[in-house]
Amino acid sequence: MQFSVVIPTYNRKPILQQCLRALEHQAPSPLFSNYEVVVVDDGSTDGTVDWLKSAHLPHTRLICQAHLGASAARNRGVEEATGDTIIFIDSDLVVTEVFLQSHAAALVQGRQAIGSDCLFTYGRVINTCNFESPTSEPYKVTDFSAAYFATGNVAIARHWLIKAGLFDTGFQLYGWEDLELGVRLKKLGLKLIKCPDAVGYHWHPAFSLDQIPSLIDKEIQRGRMGVLFYQKHSTRDVKMMIQMTSLHRTLWGLLTLGGLLNERTLAPLLRWLIQNGKPQLALEVARIFLNWYNVKGVYAAYAEAQAAKPRH
Repeated sequence: MQFSVVIPTYNRKPILQQCLRALEHQAPSPLFSNYEVVVVDDGSTDGTVDWLKSAHLPHTRLICQAHLGASAARNRGVEEATGDTIIFIDSDLVVTEVFLQSHAAALVQGRQAIGSDCLFTYGRVINTCNFESPTSEPYKVTDFSAAYFATGNVAIARHWLIKAGLFDTGFQLYGWEDLELGVRLKKLGLKLIKCPDAVGYHWHPAFSLDQIPSLIDKEIQRGRMGVLFYQKHSTRDVKMMIQMTSLHRTLWGLLTLGGLLNERTLAPLLRWLIQNGKPQLALEVARIFLNWYNVKGVYAAYAEAQAAKPRH
């Protein structure tokens, strides 16, 4: 098999540099013949393109486009890829030397087990705020994901992506475009094969109070895109995923005391946790009101969608 690692990027030059350098140092394996790294720059303004043009990255190929969003960037990467197998990672993910080798082994074993390539492998993603040494981060309970298909670390035969119709570029805001494609892949009968040896370290800056406005905005965007997800696939499973149920509304309403526990009232506690070297715990506390914003965003977007429907 031949791999094409597709990476969309937008204004992430520092961590992208680490991401690409790690991919240039992959252990060889008889299980894959070659690999390329297809970086689709989605209109970056931070010097990403200039750096990529001057950097010595033999496996890396640059494609530039206007700022059209992650879905369009991934689609462009798949369309331009020369490999028969696509690996999706994000541009803030740093992998180990056996990353490609591990995906290849899991794909081969999976194909032998089921007698076809009707599958994809899903690697492990470990979150870290350690920029200097991201791969030193241990696996944590909070790193567990129950998602069926997420573009942080998956490998799949290219023809299945084409058959499924690629990513829906209607997902212009944050969230759900990969899980929505996952629903279509599941309908085609693809089997998920866990691949814990293919580890990617997802870097993000340590949580701070000044991140809260953008995090709230992301949750509201995620709520709006969740409704689009539900409009495309109106199932109970999707409603649970996007938190559009009375259970979620009640749960997060109770946990926030009806919104009384919010970014203002919890700020002193969050600040104290951060000052005492516990930014990750502070973020977990902040998720209480962030989830409440998400649930409110879902219901607000759904009400708008219902009101916009033509009346007969």
